[in-house]
Amino acid sequence: MPRVPDLRSRWASAAAGLAVLASALVGCGDGGSTGPVALNWYNFPDDSGALQQAADRCGQQSGGRYTIHYNKLPRGADGQRQQLVRRMAAHDADVDILGLDVTWPAEFAEAGWIREWTGGMRERATADTLDAAVRTATWRDRLYAVPYNSNTQLLWYRDDLVPAPPRTWAEMLSRAQELADQGKPHFVEIQGAQYEGLTVWFNTLVTSAGGTILTPDAQAPSLGAPAVTAAGVMHDLATSVAADPSLPNQMEDQNRLAMESGTAAFELNYPFVYPSMKANQPELFPHFRWAPYPAVSADRPASVTIGGIDLAVGSYSRHPDLAAEATLCLRDRDNQLTNALKGGLPPSLRSLYEAAELTASYPFAADVLAALDSASVRPQTPAYQNVSIAVSHTLSPPADIHPEKDVADLRGQIEDALGSKGLIP
Repeated sequence: MPRVPDLRSRWASAAAGLAVLASALVGCGDGGSTGPVALNWYNFPDDSGALQQAADRCGQQSGGRYTIHYNKLPRGADGQRQQLVRRMAAHDADVDILGLDVTWPAEFAEAGWIREWTGGMRERATADTLDAAVRTATWRDRLYAVPYNSNTQLLWYRDDLVPAPPRTWAEMLSRAQELADQGKPHFVEIQGAQYEGLTVWFNTLVTSAGGTILTPDAQAPSLGAPAVTAAGVMHDLATSVAADPSLPNQMEDQNRLAMESGTAAFELNYPFVYPSMKANQPELFPHFRWAPYPAVSADRPASVTIGGIDLAVGSYSRHPDLAAEATLCLRDRDNQLTNALKGGLPPSLRSLYEAAELTASYPFAADVLAALDSASVRPQTPAYQNVSIAVSHTLSPPADIHPEKDVADLRGQIEDALGSKGLIP
């Protein structure tokens, strides 16, 4: 992986500038204009209309003080990050609110690109918010973003093929073999392509086996026996009859389509698959059920990797006060509920999981909440992109994994990744 020049001095001066700019979240006024301030929000592209509705609603509720322009980032996470990195490295003052994947706050905070939430604003940003979601937005014990939505994976299965869901990976593979022997649909759909989804799969298995990818201080690889166990589970699936032939190329949406096609019995995926199955396969939908993510061992429940989006205020925004206020509006109760119902994204507000409006459309809300309450967080480090690439490249394709050798190789690659002094552009 190519190295880039040491950027610590730039990070330090950016952080110093940030401290001078604000002792709380905001440190300069937004007044002086005769009309509403136009705030730019950069976030993932949403086809449901929920994000645009939130932007319009908050602008209307501001009393004419601001409007929010929703700028759609590229569809792929790598493209989203690349555009934001380039804008912030150029000190783009037109970036007011950033929609960050939950793995990015540490990197952006360390670079001095996003502002810290402190005092009363921090209290408002974290009230009623899931603990694991707050952890994703925190770096070095400081809050740099506000959880917009959360996400987690469940086990989805067909109860016409499997009356009771498997509790462990070994049990699931055994059920798949039985179904294959009977000539019935038997694939287990999961993200096996060489991308972030593969890293998420590995991280979930490692934490479910009682380990972590990095040490608690994020300064060195941890791995060890749990990582070897996790890599073994991935290899076992990939070399079994349960493996979809397309496993090495599959991402979340391919998993969804495969399950809807009727060739699979199991799917590890996010809740967006539920409304999709309802709309696209009404004949299969009555048999489409959910259960907790399978455990690695029967004596330890799974710890599923949390996903989602965190909203941050850009350090170079001309209107940090209004951007902070708008951020809190964008992730308020009404907008999170709309985002869940229209966009299929689980909320980060705990109280919504008991709301009748949500549970009517999310009959699995309690299972999602339980998974989020026991969730694991991906390694928090400014070098996360390097770490993730090392994991997904080493463990791809899953059928070629040699658990002990690959974990040993991965340990060295992660050490190199953590030693990189710059950001991947």
